[in-house]
Amino acid sequence: MTEWQLAGTFASTSGDVRWDRLGHSGQQPVILLHGTPFSSYVWRAVARSLARDYQVFVWDMPGYGVSEKSAGQDVSLAAQGRVFTELLAHWGLQEPLVVAHDFGGAVSLRAHLLHGARYRALALVDPVALAPWGSPFFRLVGEHSQVFEQLPPALHHALVREYVSSASSPGLHPVVLDRLVQPWLGDLGQAAFYRQIAQADQRYTDEVQGRYAEISIPTLVCWGQNDTWIPVAKGRELAALIPDAKWEPIPSAGHLVQEDAPAELTAALIAFLQGTR
Repeated sequence: MTEWQLAGTFASTSGDVRWDRLGHSGQQPVILLHGTPFSSYVWRAVARSLARDYQVFVWDMPGYGVSEKSAGQDVSLAAQGRVFTELLAHWGLQEPLVVAHDFGGAVSLRAHLLHGARYRALALVDPVALAPWGSPFFRLVGEHSQVFEQLPPALHHALVREYVSSASSPGLHPVVLDRLVQPWLGDLGQAAFYRQIAQADQRYTDEVQGRYAEISIPTLVCWGQNDTWIPVAKGRELAALIPDAKWEPIPSAGHLVQEDAPAELTAALIAFLQGTR
């Protein structure tokens, strides 16, 4: 569970981004985008499965996972959308297949609608896409991030551990939970955790929400039916806004579908991606 390394480094406008590629270079490219407060690690099972038939690109956004974390860093949705567009150019990918979860969903939508990033198809998994979003805890931390940043390390550790745990419906394996929490520990990690929440402004999704009807590529909307972070009703609403979008609820999964139901999610993604060939 802990064997997950990102060998590549890209110097983006928001700091160094760590990334990697699975599969063979001649295969059709698929890019996986993670959400918050996670990293590409949550995609490991799906990525390895898809790599049998696709060239799979994974990356940790600036401020997340093993990518750069620094004081004053811009890790907003606006910055991440630009960085993703930069990465597409760096990888030389013209029209890849894109699969995006949570915050990564908003990043992929902004890159497509505002920055002209072209995709062959788009799969959105429990994305941050429709207002209002952000739990009461998320909003509280955002409004008082400088106070929370000063928590004693042990209290911060307990808070992040409980927060990450709540993304899963059946519960996370202890090793997985440790791996997801680890990037947010220590001086750099603790500051980065509250920085990314403080910069999570709904105006960045408001800027594109009215344009979802413009999406003309094949689109899949997947949603964990037991998601307590973003209600499944939001998924149905989003699918109705995107022309001809396919709707795929995932039974017994919470917000972190990749961990709760990796087989079911992978099956849904493969069926969708194969249908776009």
